[in-house]
Amino acid sequence: MANKTISSIAKDLKISRARVYQIIDMLDDNEKPSKDSNDRYVIDDSVVNAIRKYYANSNTKAKQEKTSPIDDKVLDIMRRQLDEKDRQIEKLTQLLNQQQQLNLSTSRQNEKLLDTTTNNPSHRTISPLKATIQTF
Repeated sequence: MANKTISSIAKDLKISRARVYQIIDMLDDNEKPSKDSNDRYVIDDSVVNAIRKYYANSNTKAKQEKTSPIDDKVLDIMRRQLDEKDRQIEKLTQLLNQQQQLNLSTSRQNEKLLDTTTNNPSHRTISPLKATIQTF
């Protein structure tokens, strides 16, 4: 592969040229690129790989540092709230089951009561109209 320029490395990594120069300054001496007679960096594949590796590691560290103690506290609060919501849901589910059982029991009792009044002629009610006609 041909020598790369600072601009092409910056474009590949989607960072500024200044950031590429910062990374080059941070590299170990044996990884830093040499300079030509015009005081320009001669960047070969090994230097490009070192820059990529440094950039990848610095991004990983930055992401890890973004998780602060505040994030941990918020996460802990959210976990406790979620646990509480789980308990509430469990309680409501239990109450709903109890209500369904009670409704079913009441419905069965009503059916029994209806069956006994319909099948038992002594419990039949006489309409007031028929009662008045029979008295005349």
